[in-house]
Amino acid sequence: MNNTFLNKLLDTNAGWDALALRIPVGIIFVAHGAQKLFGWFGGYGLEGTGQWLDSIGLSPGYLMALLAGGTEFLGGLALIIGLLVRPASAALAFAMLIAIFSVHFQNGLFMSNNGYEFALALLAASVSLLFSGAGHASVDRLATK
Repeated sequence: MNNTFLNKLLDTNAGWDALALRIPVGIIFVAHGAQKLFGWFGGYGLEGTGQWLDSIGLSPGYLMALLAGGTEFLGGLALIIGLLVRPASAALAFAMLIAIFSVHFQNGLFMSNNGYEFALALLAASVSLLFSGAGHASVDRLATK
């Protein structure tokens, strides 16, 4: 990987607004990933999440739980500290697309019916950070200075 590619990957013209988005969205993703991976915050852990994912046709469930949980947990941490925000945001956006169309879409928009509105908001935030980059107070910004 050459230095130019790395600079483009880490580059950001965003200001403090990206930080205001990164922190809360990162916390949400970390918490949801921890539910899937470790069973924290009332989650089912890898085994339970894997069984559920198998039951809805996302097989092998254990691997899918590891991928989804890992993406959310590590991607969320990346957002919080501002490290590799663009690739983390791309992975998180992809995870939200899968969640929307494999779990929530058939239930309609509203969360009260297990709909896709929350996943859609997280998708929008992830896409926004994919385009803007990490902004101020980030490892990405420090690395490109």
